[in-house]
Amino acid sequence: MERYRSLNSCLRELFGEKTYKLAFDGGFTCPVRDGTKDTRGCIFCAGGSGDFAIPVGDDFGRAMEMAKSVVADKGARKFIAYFQSYTGTYAPVERLCSLYSQAISHPEVAALSIGTRPDCLGDDVLELLRELNRIKPVWIELGLQTIHPATAGYIRRGFDLAVYDEAVRQLREREITTIVHMIIGLPGETPEMIRQTAEYIGKSGVQGIKLQLLHILRGTDLEKDWLAGKFKALTLEEYIDILEQCIESLPPDMVIHRLTGDGAKRSLIAPLWSADKKTVLNAINSALERDNVTQGAKCLQCHSERSEESLSKGTLRFTQDDTSFI
Repeated sequence: MERYRSLNSCLRELFGEKTYKLAFDGGFTCPVRDGTKDTRGCIFCAGGSGDFAIPVGDDFGRAMEMAKSVVADKGARKFIAYFQSYTGTYAPVERLCSLYSQAISHPEVAALSIGTRPDCLGDDVLELLRELNRIKPVWIELGLQTIHPATAGYIRRGFDLAVYDEAVRQLREREITTIVHMIIGLPGETPEMIRQTAEYIGKSGVQGIKLQLLHILRGTDLEKDWLAGKFKALTLEEYIDILEQCIESLPPDMVIHRLTGDGAKRSLIAPLWSADKKTVLNAINSALERDNVTQGAKCLQCHSERSEESLSKGTLRFTQDDTSFI
């Protein structure tokens, strides 16, 4: 029995075979690094989530061959080109068009996935994404992390929840698949607050979610706070307990792209248990079976009941006290 709707099963349905995601670095920055909103980046970020990404430059074909060589033993024939590093729509639209047109036209690329921020989706970029999506599937991955204003301020996210809601509305209007990143274990957040973020994402009308453990990485401001004893990293048992609550709160048709996350072991300070991904995933799957957890079991408003009117009017909001939906 599949306890949750996994990315692997979704890819087999879409493309008829196992499809591998290849990570690329398009040479982008982001508005919380270049001085537009801040210069320090998000408090947890050591490298734009692109530790394993292949630099593209101006030649996607060359980068594609380099990325394929990493998974050559897998026998894959179809790939998702994932522009992972920093903010993949934060550049002049002409550059984005050149780069992403190369990627999506590659014969072995089945889909294009772009990691970005909700505040970096101008009308010209959205129209480009619409046109690309007519050629092959385009996925947009939005970094939300949390719905709670105090936490968002602490991590230096740089946009409020209304910006996320509007980005989702615009992407839905253009029929672009959207995946949202959230972090489990951010300082100051209770298990209930984390579950509320998952529930909000589930209600917001997106198609996928990435559930990410908070990694404390060397050289980040988050590391300084952890070393100062301002917060504790989650234990594996604590993480699994919160993860189960999130999974049960998500609509059953939403694709769960990730259950934990990868970080470069050379940079990982805590929690060190997360470095053994195979053991962690085995522990998660065993716990889901043990606890009879199924996606959507406690979903208060499943996908078929999501209100199109609320989404179009932007009335899906979290209250200021962060305790209830209105």
